[in-house]
Amino acid sequence: MDQVTAKPHDALATLLQPELEATGQLIRARMESRYAPRIPQVTAHLVDAGGKRLRPMLTLAAAKLCGYQGPYHVHLAATVEFIHTATLLHDDVVDESQQRRGRPTANLLWDNQSSVLVGDYLFARAFQMMVEPGNLRVLDILSSAATTIAEGEVLQLSAAQDLATTEETYITIVRGKTAALFSAATESGAVLAEAPDAHVQALLTYGDALGIAFQMADDLLDYQGDSGQTGKNIGDDFRERKLTLPVIRAVAAADEEERAFWHRTIGRGKQEEGDLEQALALFAKHGTLESTRQTALDWSARARDALQVLPESEIHDLLADLAAYVVARLN
Repeated sequence: MDQVTAKPHDALATLLQPELEATGQLIRARMESRYAPRIPQVTAHLVDAGGKRLRPMLTLAAAKLCGYQGPYHVHLAATVEFIHTATLLHDDVVDESQQRRGRPTANLLWDNQSSVLVGDYLFARAFQMMVEPGNLRVLDILSSAATTIAEGEVLQLSAAQDLATTEETYITIVRGKTAALFSAATESGAVLAEAPDAHVQALLTYGDALGIAFQMADDLLDYQGDSGQTGKNIGDDFRERKLTLPVIRAVAAADEEERAFWHRTIGRGKQEEGDLEQALALFAKHGTLESTRQTALDWSARARDALQVLPESEIHDLLADLAAYVVARLN
């Protein structure tokens, strides 16, 4: 881990600066509406909030790594960002969120209806843009990802507060909410570049494993991160009764008294002062934070291993560093 670039996504952004600028210009052009000025207002509020643009960066990096020379990787990058932004708008309504990237959410500043409808507009725009490269396989990858994302969100809703939720279901949810778009970003970039099947599969595997490691790290940081850096208060997931991996593993290892605690706090939502500290004590007792960290590291290693068949380059090295970095935050 000592060799990891401090922030490989920043180095990758510098390397891809011309393409990222073109992507930003295309995003701004395509979020305009001739008849509904609220659409660019709501979209700009989220787009301008300072996100890393990690998903479009992965699309551009995969295409360039595979030798793509044309203009359409920018369209795919903007498509991926529109899908991501649309899901954030919808998620904030579903979760009744009030803050995103350190700013009030769109549903708080406007209303739920605006957030849902602008999200729908961005999905429609995304489908317009994903058609433009004229590549049916790319269209299949990105449209399938949109389906998987929606499935994951509904599954998360139905599994919420259900103490019978398994690790397998958790991974399915994580693939939907995070990894599906990561893997679609990397796979579509490789397909656009007409890369060999082995390279396409490698980048698909990389994106999937990176997304899972990324989400597991985020779930872990909710319980042991620096709120100043994460933008979240310690224990937000506990207060929102989310069944993330540390909780699922603690429930699986619980005795009768501990299970009653989880049933009250997560299952029924009857939380009292001191419950978060009790949850953290149970995590420590059963080692679930450390085991989650190790699982995230395993997924990170899987992402890096997938890159081995791809040609060596600066982008290759930065993608490997990125996979290490998303879990290096946990040290």
